[in-house]
Amino acid sequence: MQIIGFNLKKVLAEKSENFQRGPINTNIEFTNVDKENLDMIKDNEALKVSFIFSVQYQDAEKKDDLKHGEVSFNGDILISVSKDESKEITKSWKKKQIPEITRIPVINFILRKCSAKALFLEDELNLPIHIPFPRVEKSAQAPQ
Repeated sequence: MQIIGFNLKKVLAEKSENFQRGPINTNIEFTNVDKENLDMIKDNEALKVSFIFSVQYQDAEKKDDLKHGEVSFNGDILISVSKDESKEITKSWKKKQIPEITRIPVINFILRKCSAKALFLEDELNLPIHIPFPRVEKSAQAPQ
């Protein structure tokens, strides 16, 4: 499998007026898998995998399921796969699943592309960042 294209179709970033810090839920959802006809690919087949990457900011007191903020991206990833892989993926997609051998690299690629953009939008809207960074303790002595 090789990733040969990436395209964002929709970008959303919003924060409610009564925002309160609460749980942050990050999710990647695959919405569709379609075959694509590309003349440049001779021996392989191209598949378009549609996805939604979302970061949702829930109510701090968990009183309701309302979102107090959201950053989301809808897009497509174009992958080149062998004919056998294509059959396996499209057969698996009938059950709304993607085989792990394909799913993991695609998820990693989505995270690489969308997380940086999400961090920028979170900063612009003054939302908490969705990636936990470890705290660095100050040592008594500076390294030499």
